[in-house]
Amino acid sequence: MPRHLKATTETFPIAGTFTISRGSKTEAHVVVCTIEEDGIVGRGECVPYARYGETVEGVAADVEKLARAVADGLDRAGLQTLMPAGAARNAVDCALWDLEAKRAGSTVAALTGSPIREPLVTAFTISLGTPEAMAEQAAENARRPLLKVKVGTQDDEERILAVRRAAPEATIILDANEGWTDDNLARYLAICAEAGIALVEQPLPAGRDAALAAMPRLVRVCADESVHATEDLESLRDRYDAVNIKLDKTGGLTEALRMKAEADRLGFSVMVGCMLATSLSMAPAVLLAQGCAYADLDGPLLLARDREPGLRFEGSLVYPPEPMLWG
Repeated sequence: MPRHLKATTETFPIAGTFTISRGSKTEAHVVVCTIEEDGIVGRGECVPYARYGETVEGVAADVEKLARAVADGLDRAGLQTLMPAGAARNAVDCALWDLEAKRAGSTVAALTGSPIREPLVTAFTISLGTPEAMAEQAAENARRPLLKVKVGTQDDEERILAVRRAAPEATIILDANEGWTDDNLARYLAICAEAGIALVEQPLPAGRDAALAAMPRLVRVCADESVHATEDLESLRDRYDAVNIKLDKTGGLTEALRMKAEADRLGFSVMVGCMLATSLSMAPAVLLAQGCAYADLDGPLLLARDREPGLRFEGSLVYPPEPMLWG
């Protein structure tokens, strides 16, 4: 029987409100691609992101457009040339990986040649709010080893210091989501150094980050919105010390594995990150994050409910997926 592709959209409520410098949300909207062949089903999930011009409806439609090609035997290599990087390709790519592993009676980890399947420490995200509210969130999670703190306003100093006071032992990553400027960059990096911040993610807008190359960086800086695919890496070496690889940016695990290898070769530290989504989105990222400097895969922990079965979390440890979920 030919392969059958289907795209569906789903909504998962967030536990409370999730806020970054670009706005707030109370729901996570995802698109799921399923590919069935001979009664075996592969699945992949993606998160359309408005920052990159994507919509739920548009991504679902783009996935559906591949139905004929998939029925005719489209494989992962062909997918890379047929569809551009982004959320839609991610869903299809991960569904093809899942299907391939299940048909082979194997796992995606084994297929990638990296069968290490260890639990990882994932960052836990502190949502943007008042310094008092963020300090309260940080205090509630102060025993977690790694916190990722959303900033990106013009008055972040007290937020940074309040979170550090509330979680004095935690390793802290700040994520400015492009919200800082050339005018406040040096001051904020100095404050970060004083507060013992381990990493600052995307302080300046993508395409307007030249200031990072022209100044001493007192804290290591990580690219997120500035980096999408392998070809972006070489041009970022003078500005960034680390890169955040997300499957919804790379367009799937296939390109993400290639990008990780090249980032390692070029000397970048690697963070594997996520959008706000379910365990089905996180599952391939957990495999990708093996051996990386940081994993930021707490999406399911921020939801009011996750898929069943989902990933296994124990505190800040996230375990590799079981085949019933993915891979």
